[in-house]
Amino acid sequence: MANLDKLLRQNPPRPGGRDGVLRSCPCTQAQLQSETFQTWCARIGEQPMHMHRKVWEYCYIAQALQERGMLAPGRRGIGFAVGQEPLTALFASLGCEIVATDLATSEAVSAGWVGTAQHADSLDALNQRGICPSDLFHERVSFRFLDMRSLPDDQWGYDFIWSACALEHLGTLELGEEFIYKSLKYLKPGGVAVHTTEFNVSSNAGTVCAGPDVIYRRKDLERILSHLQELGYSVESDFTLGNLPADQVVDQPPFKHQIHLRLSLGGYVSTSFGLIIENAWSRF
Repeated sequence: MANLDKLLRQNPPRPGGRDGVLRSCPCTQAQLQSETFQTWCARIGEQPMHMHRKVWEYCYIAQALQERGMLAPGRRGIGFAVGQEPLTALFASLGCEIVATDLATSEAVSAGWVGTAQHADSLDALNQRGICPSDLFHERVSFRFLDMRSLPDDQWGYDFIWSACALEHLGTLELGEEFIYKSLKYLKPGGVAVHTTEFNVSSNAGTVCAGPDVIYRRKDLERILSHLQELGYSVESDFTLGNLPADQVVDQPPFKHQIHLRLSLGGYVSTSFGLIIENAWSRF
């Protein structure tokens, strides 16, 4: 680990798969330290080379949408369980019209999200970093309460949808998977969905199937991706795990380690995994 700082500051290849375009894939040090992801870090006010999987999730979602032409004036997006993440403000600063959603406050209190600053109950909670000028933020962003387990039918016609490590908190593996499929009804033709979730890197057999934090195995994600293809959506995946020094660190509760790309969760080693879903017949 003595050379970790030097390795973190190396400039690896672009973070994507074929032709440098991101695929559905796990969190890695190589991606997060790439010039592309570090540019997003600066845009959202994160410290350079902060090896944290949540930072990777923000950069991954932003880059996946940017590559597919989604982050531009006039584009409409809806975010699920946005908490106090910086993506809403980032997308608004780039000209997008955003509907930010989160669980009703009373339910979020019961689930413990309010006490850990992982819940939003108003617009003001979504631009605390000052990423978007206040007047433009209030012009381009609206907020509503929404339960990911019971999606309303009054939202549609979005260019993109996203969630950052939220679907694994719905109670079971099945409920999270159901959300992925059902939320696609909000996309217009040619739209893009990007979600991040927990990924079990230590077992493809046992896992946490129910509870406040479930963990998807490779076989679960492969089944989901296969079904999405059957439904007519385009997905490309790469399950290659990182092997650089920060990828080898497994943070333990209470998760105070400076490096937090992998963590011990429910008896397994977990990291983040990103899913990118787009209409096969209308790719940009």
